Formats: sequence, C-alpha cells, structure tokens
Amino acid sequence: MPAAPDFPPAPDAIKPVRALISLSDKAGLEDAARTLAGLGVELVSTGGTKAAIAGFGLPVKDVADLTGFPEMMDGRVKTLHPVVHGGLLGVRNAPAHAAAMTEHNIGAIDIVWIDLYPFEKTVEDGGGFEAAIENIDIGGPAMIRSGSKNHGHVAVAVDATSIGLIVEALKVDGTTSLALRKQLAARAFARTAAYDAAVSGWFAAQLNDAAPARKSIAGSLAQTLRYGENPHQTGAFYRTGEKRPGVAYAEQVQGKELGYNNIADADAAYELVAEFEAPACVIVKHANPCGVAVGKDLSEAYARALECDAVSAFGGVIAVNRPLNGEDARAITGIFTEVVIAPGADDEAKAVFAAKKNLRLLITDGLPDPHGAGEVFRSVAGGFLVQSRDRSLIKPSDLKIVTRRQPTPTEIQDMLFAFTVAKHVKSNAIVYAKDGQTAGIGAGQMNRRDSARIAAIRAKEAGEAKGLAHSLAEGSACASEAFFPFADGLLEAVAAGATAVIQPGGSIRDEEVIAAADERGIAMAFTGVRVFRH
Repeated sequence: MPAAPDFPPAPDAIKPVRALISLSDKAGLEDAARTLAGLGVELVSTGGTKAAIAGFGLPVKDVADLTGFPEMMDGRVKTLHPVVHGGLLGVRNAPAHAAAMTEHNIGAIDIVWIDLYPFEKTVEDGGGFEAAIENIDIGGPAMIRSGSKNHGHVAVAVDATSIGLIVEALKVDGTTSLALRKQLAARAFARTAAYDAAVSGWFAAQLNDAAPARKSIAGSLAQTLRYGENPHQTGAFYRTGEKRPGVAYAEQVQGKELGYNNIADADAAYELVAEFEAPACVIVKHANPCGVAVGKDLSEAYARALECDAVSAFGGVIAVNRPLNGEDARAITGIFTEVVIAPGADDEAKAVFAAKKNLRLLITDGLPDPHGAGEVFRSVAGGFLVQSRDRSLIKPSDLKIVTRRQPTPTEIQDMLFAFTVAKHVKSNAIVYAKDGQTAGIGAGQMNRRDSARIAAIRAKEAGEAKGLAHSLAEGSACASEAFFPFADGLLEAVAAGATAVIQPGGSIRDEEVIAAADERGIAMAFTGVRVFRH
C-alpha cells in the first residue's frame, strides 16, 4: 500500500487555466464552453466534442496536440497517456511533481468534464453484445478518477449539475474552492461506481450468472426525503437503471412531497394492480393491500375495493390500472387518501384532485409487467439479499384438485383472484375473495390460523357495513400463500364461509388437511407454487 506523501496543503482557490472536455451528450456544452473560454480557460477536447466546440466558433485544442499521438484503435486509445494523466494527477505545489511536469512538458489540467460513453442507454435501447462492449468507456473513468483523486487541484464534472456548479463558481471570482472540488470528487467517484455496477451487472446477466462473486447495486438520487420510516431516521429515494413503470419514474402532478412510506406503499399497490386485465383498484395501507377489486370501470372497482376494509383504507394509497376520469376522481376523493397512482388522468380528474391540496397524484407512462424478469433486494446487517422477482402466474390448468368435490368455474376464478392478491400480502397471508372482490385480508401474522381469523373479522365487519346479514366471506374462495401446516387454518376459513380453498400444498400433513376439506364438503386446489412475501 502506497504511503501518504507529505504534500503541502491544497490551496483553497484554484484559477483554472485548462479544461479537458469529452461528452457523449452535448446538451449544455455551448453555454459552458463559452463561459470557460470567456474566462480565459484553454479548451482541450476529442472527436465529436472538439468538432462541436469548434462549430461554436471557439478555440479548442485536440488532445493529440498535447500528447503528440493521434487517436487510434477505433478511438479506444486517445487519452490514455502520461501527458493527460500527469496533467490531472500532478500535485502542482509539490516540488517533485512540479519538476516532473516541467521536465516532461506536462501542462496542468484544472477542469475535466466527462459524461462517459452511453453504456446504460445502449443496453436500455436493446443494443447487442458487441455494441454494449464498445460503449464501455475506459479512458473516461480513468480521467475522472485521476482528477477526483487530485481534487486538491482539479475540478471534475460528470454531469450537467457538476459543470453548472463549476461555472457558477467561476462567474463569482474566477476560481473553484477546495470545498467545491471535494464535493465534485465525491459525486464523480459515485458516478464511476454506478457505471461499473451497470457494466458488471450486465455482464453477469450475459453469462446467466445469478450469483456473481461480487454484486453492486447503484442508483441515482431521485429526491431527498424529509425523513425515513420515522422522523428520527434519514431518508432518500434512488432510481436504479431498471426503467420499470411505477413510482420511481412517475410524474407527481400535485400534492406535498412524497415520504419514505408513501413511496413504499405506492410501489406495493402499483405492482399488485398491474396483475389484473380488467379495470382494477388496489388500496394499500402499511405495505399490505386492504382492499382489491375489479369492476366494469374504475369507479366500480374502487367502490368494491373500499367495501373490503373502509377503516384501514383511510389515509391509504390507491392504485388503478386505467387512466382516471372525473367520475373516478370524485369517488376516490370521498375519503382521505395519501397517494393515488395511475397510468394517466384526464383534465377533469386532475381538476378534482387539485381541490385536495395534500393528496399526491402520480401519473406513470404504463403498467409494470408482473411477469417480467428482474431482481429485488433488501438489506440485512452487514450485507444484502438478492432474489429474482416473483414472476409466478397460476392458470386454471396449473391447479391440482385434491378434494372429492370439484370447484365450479366461478370458484376457480375466485381462487385465482384470491391467490394473486395473496402473492402481494405479507406472510402469513390469508385472502377471502368472491366475484373479483376481496372480502377479507389477514396479513403478517406469526401463524396461519390467526391470519385466517383476522381475514374473517374483516369480512364480517365489511358485510355489516354493507347492511348484510352475513359476512362478505360467505361463499368465497380462500387463498393461502403457503401451505396449511395444520387443518386449523382451513377450518377457520370454512367457519368464515369459504367454499373453496387454494394453497400451494406440500405439507407433511397435506392428507390431514385434505381430509378436513372433504369432511366439510369444500373444494381445494393445490398450486405447487409458494408465494411468500416476508
């Protein structure tokens, strides 16, 4: 490990003399280049960036003028040269460095502005293997890291925000401060880390390596948050490179700033509502659905979802899978709601929501593919867990009927609907559903029997609220996202009014559970697929 040299302290103010600029995205280049040139900063560039600067009528040198070597090997080699990296890494006020720079005719580079080859966009746009490889930048990250390491003397820009900070500082007094250069260096190292994470993640995917020896997850800041789950915790929201429709890329039309819990709940709601083909509404509270329904339109779907548990729905998050109209908006704003997320809203709907100043309205550009590939992760002490997204899709043909009584076609549809909802409920999960509407949901209990009891209570109260003499679970299908380890949970479902049960199966007591179902004359199907959500 290299010992730390006894360098003189870095100066606070640096008046830049030379800037090296190399950009794939040239947005904002003209204004920044004109400002730098106007302040007497010599511009050095390469390829298309140099041509663009020259096209602005500004003086610009080619990197080859500094190195004495032409660009070669299809552009792979142009800045990997001691004159470039010496100009970035040389500690100007260290006598030995200054002497070496003089001896080898190395001029200092005080600003480096590089945004890297568009590797992430190439992959996002469907570029093939060779195209992706050629868009892995080598010289760019090397220069960014060199300049950032030598932040005592070099200001590094990796995006429009960075160069904007540099330009604004120069407009004040023609210098960059040490504090600014440190800030820029931190931002730059984060950018190269994210870039390397994107490359390594893509390469692992090309090799179908689900568990590479090293795994990096990178994100770009979407917004700071007032706090995390609780006011005494900090919070921030980051986007990964996955362009999945949902809360990460939604447009917030109105309402106060989203909080940590709002974002988590909106994500949970939108991922579930995307599972349904018919107009659907999902109401989520504390990461669990408390009401889910389909209908002939969104207004009906919302009314039916609300019936399941109107108490929990207060202050919840609502997701729909169709664009909202005015009628839908008037229905939804009937109770206090924190967030509404939808794949569109017409002007009338937006006007209705606008009267609810604190309600956040999020508009997305589509629905996520519930069966699309991807990864999800969560932190643990000292590490993180990674798994593939749950892409399970259970069809009628996948069901194994294990009871003497066969389910009716309606019961099969109810079972599949309930199991789809259960896939998005925290374990242990029990869901009662009938006619495309949840009747009761029991979530997150330590045993399955209690989840069945809680779901039954919800269904009974929902029936009472509707003025019915019976529970909404009467004649429903019951879904359990994992097997019944004992018959007690199933018996609670039967007591609640369920006539059909869907579960994965696979318990050593399956025969006992099947026998209990047969004794009570209900139908039961095994999926063979467990959908735990811890």
